[in-house]
Amino acid sequence: FRDDKKGGHGIVDMYKSIVHSCDTYYYVLANDMGIDNISNFMRQLGLGSRTGVDIEGESEGVLPSQEWKRKRFRKPEQQKWYAGETISIGIGQGYNAYTPIQLAQATATVANNGVVFRPHLVRHITDTRTGARKPIEPEPLKRLPLKQEHIDIVKHALVGVNKEGTGARAFAGAEYVAAGKTGTAQVYSLKGADYKAHAVKEELRDHALYIAYAPADEPKIALAVLVENGGFGAQAAAPIARQVFDYYLLGKLPKGAAPADEAAREADE
Repeated sequence: FRDDKKGGHGIVDMYKSIVHSCDTYYYVLANDMGIDNISNFMRQLGLGSRTGVDIEGESEGVLPSQEWKRKRFRKPEQQKWYAGETISIGIGQGYNAYTPIQLAQATATVANNGVVFRPHLVRHITDTRTGARKPIEPEPLKRLPLKQEHIDIVKHALVGVNKEGTGARAFAGAEYVAAGKTGTAQVYSLKGADYKAHAVKEELRDHALYIAYAPADEPKIALAVLVENGGFGAQAAAPIARQVFDYYLLGKLPKGAAPADEAAREADE
């Protein structure tokens, strides 16, 4: 694919499209795939479905498809799927509505080379009579039928995001290699107008998104960061992920942050 628009990147392959967030690449790809092929693939990653995390009230999210739209709307003209809607879906906009925990689970699935795990909040269950603890061990739910060579291409690009792409500033000088992807979630429809953050009310500004896992060669942690009305993921969400990774992998606290035991003591006081 060739991107010759102003500020484009010349010849764009999948690696460059991920590293530099080339929307045009995914406009074309989405159009070639069609909405139902996109939906069927995304469903494998758990998007639009409850993860089964051990907490009540989990949202299902929205994974759009022709069937979903027929069920969602009543009027025949609203139920029809239009080709232009597929283009928006291709860059994560339109009817797409996924929860942060779904995004984190999908990210972990990529990091695990297609093995899907159910997320847990509970680490162990304690018997109130005996005091015995039963650990909640992670168990793989399934392995997706994906070719390793295809997964490797995506994982290589996710590393490139933090080395030379949109996440490079946030991960400059990191003592480990992280893989990730920046993004934004549109809050309201612009109806053809240009998006200018300073001219939009704060509560209507885009949400900042960032998904990531680390270390890239032997993943130990995967996450999804959403900063409400934060704007660009590279500016608002990726730096938060860096702080989480620094603490989880290296034990480093953000500047000015109190150690956990000191913070707990101050909270008690």
